[in-house]
Amino acid sequence: MVRRFEVYLLNVDESPEARDTRPCVIVSPDEMNKHLDSVIIAPVSTVTREYPTRVPFEFLGGMRAVVLDQIQTVAKSRLTKKIGDLDSPERAATVAILQEIFAQ
Repeated sequence: MVRRFEVYLLNVDESPEARDTRPCVIVSPDEMNKHLDSVIIAPVSTVTREYPTRVPFEFLGGMRAVVLDQIQTVAKSRLTKKIGDLDSPERAATVAILQEIFAQ
């Protein structure tokens, strides 16, 4: 099962063959991930500008950022491979920013 805060390679081509993939973080809650054929993801960027909607983290030997201002819903079938997980501090920062984005 796909779980919240896991990092996956996402097939950006939308074709069955994974030609062009990019890393992303699952941000949808596990209850949704368990029952739906889609997940909410945030892209991972190598550009780590200091924006209030970005969560910096170290991954694959370099600094990356979870890009929470570009979340989207994608089919689970487009997730090609799990490549890691966010650590606790980045998980907490992700939830805090999402709460702020969607607060009234």
